[in-house]
Amino acid sequence: MNHILLKERTKKFALKIIELVESLPKGRTADTIGKQLLDAGTSVGANYRAACRARSPADFISKMGIVEEEVDETIYWMELLVKARLVNENDISDLLEEAN
Repeated sequence: MNHILLKERTKKFALKIIELVESLPKGRTADTIGKQLLDAGTSVGANYRAACRARSPADFISKMGIVEEEVDETIYWMELLVKARLVNENDISDLLEEAN
């Protein structure tokens, strides 16, 4: 898979995360989880872009580790939204699949 394709996929992923967060019900819990989800979900693409500008193979691997951590955190927040019954798992199954 080439870098241009992954840059586009991670950008689309971030935009879908933004849509999800904007659709959450208003309330303390949804606002708190939503902020965390927004931070993690939008940083996936930003960190991937940084990895593409790595100065060495070791730097690339290190930066990709950050991407993986952010994706995993994004999954966590989405799972928490489902468990807290703030979203239906079927409504975010595509996002979860893309994150995985």
